[in-house]
Amino acid sequence: MVVSYLSEDEDAADTVSWIEQAGQLALSISGDLTVPEHCRDIVRQTVARFGRVDILVSNAAYQMTRDSLDEIPDEEWDHTLATNLSAFFHLSKAAVPHIPAGGSIITTSSIQGDAPSPKLMPYAMTKAGLASMTASLAQMLGESGIRVNAVAPGPIWTPLIPSTMPPEKVEAFGTDTPLGRPGQPAEVAPAYVLLASDDASYMSGAVIAVTGGKPIL
Repeated sequence: MVVSYLSEDEDAADTVSWIEQAGQLALSISGDLTVPEHCRDIVRQTVARFGRVDILVSNAAYQMTRDSLDEIPDEEWDHTLATNLSAFFHLSKAAVPHIPAGGSIITTSSIQGDAPSPKLMPYAMTKAGLASMTASLAQMLGESGIRVNAVAPGPIWTPLIPSTMPPEKVEAFGTDTPLGRPGQPAEVAPAYVLLASDDASYMSGAVIAVTGGKPIL
């Protein structure tokens, strides 16, 4: 298993430790996914170590809450697109030649792609784009036996929330869902496990909602 990360060395080392405790081989690779060449290098290192790519999970994301269009810096717009959308393109393009039939590509969309919040416009736009890319790639790669799906989380409690939202939004985060609370990362993980497994052998082009009851139509 390969763990790609930006600069969170301690978290990456902890993840690798858990993988190795489970009796599996692990490789961690640090770097910036907004750089296309780094995306390609991740695939090169993976193939050099393991010989192929069975499952690609693209999960990197950036968001920032802004009250108006004027408050969105040009650089932030470009960075959001590069992180959330372009990285998935570059990773997929590099990985597909090394994915055998039966392999799986999974990206992370969001309920924001279907029900965008105005204050998260750049983020929401990229998540809608990922859902569209999922549908396109599923049709493009079906003949090769490669499945492409997306998970669309709703309000999930991660470090991204307090670091990108004002305190009043953080306090109320997730309380507007039918289940009345935000989800935890462990509650999203089973959707990825399903899509990566043979149990999802006839699932491709799907966007799986993990939203606490908020609808994605």
